[in-house]
Amino acid sequence: MNEIEVKNLNFYYSKDAHIIKNVSMDIQKNKVTALIGPSGCGKTTLLRCFNRIHDLHSGVKYEGEILFRNENILRNDIDLIQLRSNIGMVFQKPTPFPMTIFDNVAYGLRLQGVKDKSEIADRVEIALKQAALFEEVSNRLHTSALGLSGGQQQRLVIARAVAVKPEVILMDEPTSALDPISTGRLEELIESLKENYTIVIVTHNMQQAARISDYTAFMYLGELVEFDESKTIFVKPKEERTERYISGQFG
Repeated sequence: MNEIEVKNLNFYYSKDAHIIKNVSMDIQKNKVTALIGPSGCGKTTLLRCFNRIHDLHSGVKYEGEILFRNENILRNDIDLIQLRSNIGMVFQKPTPFPMTIFDNVAYGLRLQGVKDKSEIADRVEIALKQAALFEEVSNRLHTSALGLSGGQQQRLVIARAVAVKPEVILMDEPTSALDPISTGRLEELIESLKENYTIVIVTHNMQQAARISDYTAFMYLGELVEFDESKTIFVKPKEERTERYISGQFG
């Protein structure tokens, strides 16, 4: 079942900067989809189209369709706040707010208008458990989130994202700033999260993509070169450019 359908998508940062070129692909529900390719190929730009975070900058332009819940999210009248609640984002560098661990996770709930203190407390605990962080921080929920380790901060950001009950979580190289142990824990977390969420992840680490993703898209110069099940992409790709990239011949 498709969660997101991308149809003939083109994206421009400006009139002269055509970054995403006629991309079509389907993101499967409750699966992990990895976007791979060399630096500057457009994978992060594509990821950010899925919740229209590019709209924070002026002069951007979309063409084509991105269907979510059978609705084209590129429509001018789309509610971007609601869209970003439904399609959350985890960035490359952990971005905890300068407030307590509890308030970090509760932040989005309060923005949504949730006022009942017991409901907020329950949902914060559930989110921290889903992010495999609760046991580590349960006795210091009201201390600063800035005191957490890098790996803990990234799991806190994931807890903040899942607290508002999204359907999709976008992850932009979420392990690139982490040590190997924290990276392994986050990969295990991603594997468990797909039971409840659809995940799209950008990664430069092809071994990571092969380990954790169900589907992989290889991008090059803004184009989607190949998109298939990960076991096909990494074992028997159809396109020569894909094979050359995953074998380390360029990129």
